[in-house]
Amino acid sequence: MQSGKITRIFLHTDQPVLARGLEAILSGTGRMTLAGMCAEVERLPAALAAARPDILLLDLTPEVNFGVLSDLRRTVADCKIVLWAHDIPMELAYQALGLGISGILRNTLPADTLVACLEQVRSGGLWYEKSLTDRLFSARRVVLTKRESQLVDLLSQGMKNREIASALFISEGTVKVYLSRLFHKVGVKDRLELALFGLKNLTAHGGAEKTPRGRAGGAHGLRSLVLAKERRPAPVRTLPEGGSRPRPSA
Repeated sequence: MQSGKITRIFLHTDQPVLARGLEAILSGTGRMTLAGMCAEVERLPAALAAARPDILLLDLTPEVNFGVLSDLRRTVADCKIVLWAHDIPMELAYQALGLGISGILRNTLPADTLVACLEQVRSGGLWYEKSLTDRLFSARRVVLTKRESQLVDLLSQGMKNREIASALFISEGTVKVYLSRLFHKVGVKDRLELALFGLKNLTAHGGAEKTPRGRAGGAHGLRSLVLAKERRPAPVRTLPEGGSRPRPSA
């Protein structure tokens, strides 16, 4: 970060108390200031254009999804973006990384970690915790064609083959062929499992709530499915009766 330059931070959150706390933290550094706050996602582009901050600290409110991030990345390209979240869906984290979001920071971390993150991002670096990047790079990404994207979208709306065929102007037989290929491509057993993966990705993508039933996703339709590996608890070992405690495996 350049010496003597005050870094201007803009905050999106629907919790005013976070803004008060952040303002106090930034003021205490002597190197940063809170340039403004906006609670409504739809007003963010105009507010950012007026404030011209260096960094947008984006609290992960329910309205923030891929569509919002994509629009912000396009309309305020000069402003670096850090997602501030208690937890983030792996699907949205993967999409954020692809969009060039500068960092993802847990809002449960200490104030000095928050400051370190903002300083690193301001100087051109990225901030992704190792635990998150490990999970990101262990996830599998399945690229979808436009037709496959439409099928996953409509299937996730609970539509039957006949309804999907009608919506896409194709035969039921063609729908069955596409779905069979998708099951194999994604590695799922049936339409329910594929629909669940679709719902997880669409929710992060912003498509599940905005797309009317019977219509496939629009400008921000799915282009891939992110299949994050579930973290399973370690198996519980019981002691054999009268035996000694087994040693943990290496």
